[in-house]
Amino acid sequence: MDLRDTPAEAEFRAELRAWIEASLPDDKRSSRGGAQRWDDPFMREWSRKLYDAGYAGLTWPKEFGGAGAPYSFQAIFYEEMAAAQAPPHVGVIGLGMAGPTIIAHGTEEQKARYLQPLLAADEIWCQGFSEPDAGSDLAAARTRSERKGDVYVVNGQKVWSSFAHIADFCILVTQQFPDRPRYRNLTYLIVDMRAPGVEVRPLRQITGEAEFNEIFFTDVEVPVENRLGDEGDGWNVAMTTLLHERGTLGFALTATLDAGVTRLLADARERVNGNEQLRERVATEWIELQALRYTNYRALGTYQRTGIPGPEGSGVKLRWSEANQRMTKLAKEIRGAEGILDDGWWQHQQLRSRGNTIEAGTSEVLRNIVAERVLGLPRSR
Repeated sequence: MDLRDTPAEAEFRAELRAWIEASLPDDKRSSRGGAQRWDDPFMREWSRKLYDAGYAGLTWPKEFGGAGAPYSFQAIFYEEMAAAQAPPHVGVIGLGMAGPTIIAHGTEEQKARYLQPLLAADEIWCQGFSEPDAGSDLAAARTRSERKGDVYVVNGQKVWSSFAHIADFCILVTQQFPDRPRYRNLTYLIVDMRAPGVEVRPLRQITGEAEFNEIFFTDVEVPVENRLGDEGDGWNVAMTTLLHERGTLGFALTATLDAGVTRLLADARERVNGNEQLRERVATEWIELQALRYTNYRALGTYQRTGIPGPEGSGVKLRWSEANQRMTKLAKEIRGAEGILDDGWWQHQQLRSRGNTIEAGTSEVLRNIVAERVLGLPRSR
């Protein structure tokens, strides 16, 4: 496989690089992530700039507000954004999860209503999948939806929902048919986060920020027209969401890791000197980055041929989460006390990285997915 840019890809990369350089102020680079993604008013402004320039929904069909670009352009977008230390679009859940699911399963009315405001960051989305008693086992969801005429009445609780405290809508998996077998008992809804009975409680993290949330639903009425897919088919709709999350996530995560490794290398050149053990550990993280990069390209080839993200994204997310934790720990060791006394960037990254092996699927669940769907091993249960 030729990994060099085609002429069209090279042209797109150059145009994107020039646009970022002209559009992004220097003082808005090197975002540390976390709560800054929504606390800084610039994030909405920047997201709107991305939309106006055609970079939000880059690979979406043009009839839905996207640019209709090839998937390789999305990979280039992530690489150049990370290289420039540019902040992401604030509507990451809408772009990577809700939007593609609405395109695949939504009615024409739903597509017309939700997609354009999502792209423009006029409306923010959150995800209601994980639950306190179900964890990453989506089929064990206990949040109930009971149909009463033209509405579903929803009761239950979700947890670890990023952006829920600022979200306008939630993609919600509910149990509608408790007597049916697993995987045939779920219904997938779009819930207005301002509806009566919706309560959001932020969860304080080790960083001191409240980036995740609990969501409580008490007799929340959801119009039937807000259902995605058929009743009882929520599992299949949710798989579309998760495939797109992990299918497009790989390049974004690897690009972020690339920026971190670049920063690690700069610190190492100044401070490691003749410490061979530290040099080997730094080299290990660089090698891990390259392995993830080529795995992404292999997955991209499948994506381009089939239009469906494969299970490779689960493996990339698993390895990235553990690599990011190692890298940030190593960077703190290299900088020592200075790393705490300066801008605290690595300190924040190390604390935040502890959640990497939990969010977007725990490492245990992802190992099962890789074992069963990639390696073809027998099911563990």
